[in-house]
Amino acid sequence: MTQKGYRVITDEIDRLWSEERPMVVREVSAAAELGDRSENAAYIYGKKRLRNIDSRLRYLKKKIADVRAIDVADIVPVGIIKFGAIVVAEKEDGEVKTWRLVDKEESEPKLGRISLQSPVGKALQGKEKGDVIVIKVPGGDVEYEILEVRYGAGDP
Repeated sequence: MTQKGYRVITDEIDRLWSEERPMVVREVSAAAELGDRSENAAYIYGKKRLRNIDSRLRYLKKKIADVRAIDVADIVPVGIIKFGAIVVAEKEDGEVKTWRLVDKEESEPKLGRISLQSPVGKALQGKEKGDVIVIKVPGGDVEYEILEVRYGAGDP
């Protein structure tokens, strides 16, 4: 995982733990003081929100438990495509796309940051400059020729 992605997750954990969860706990406590909890919508909804927050916190903590945050500037350049690579590829119709391969938690396709787990990410892994990949999409197969593979800092 990149340092940026790690920071995004730790920021979300901090926000959920120190801001959102305490607020919901206060709301649930206030709703509980109103009496009959079985028909108290605010109480029931608050408890559900609290379970969702706790579930998300567990998921995020597990996600980063054994992760080493990597500075993409420190990745040793290699010819094959792997995590952190910036790939420039040309579609059959001449359209050029630039992507950085990241973890699914960091994926922002509109910014060119695609997940290793995505169909495009999976097709790119292990390939190198000059290779052609085929992506299956609902409208049929789309071919891309890999024009460039590079590593380093910066967005695609």
